[in-house]
Amino acid sequence: MDLKTAIKTYQFAERAKSELIVGSQLALALVHFPITEKPGGKRMLVMMLESIRSEVEFGYGATGQREFKNAIDHLNEAISLTESMELGAASERLSRGVSAVTTAAQEAWHTLEEHELI
Repeated sequence: MDLKTAIKTYQFAERAKSELIVGSQLALALVHFPITEKPGGKRMLVMMLESIRSEVEFGYGATGQREFKNAIDHLNEAISLTESMELGAASERLSRGVSAVTTAAQEAWHTLEEHELI
């Protein structure tokens, strides 16, 4: 990985990781919402996950790193599961997305370390 791609990959991956963790936590929290609040909570969570997906798509477009594509696939599954209110499974897919972007960040870290930037 060249240095420019490593910097972009690391930035996008760290941001995506944080957002995916929050999304996963919110999916699990929605399970405990009162029944009357679940529809609104679901709509907001889906909107947030779609926003995260857009960010990860931007990272994929800017870097071409396949781990971002894997995270997008996991996000697509999580969105579908959230729409079906299968929130435990959605949270698990989001965790897989975290793993994917963490792998991208680790690869970028190694390149940055080789260039003595970290």
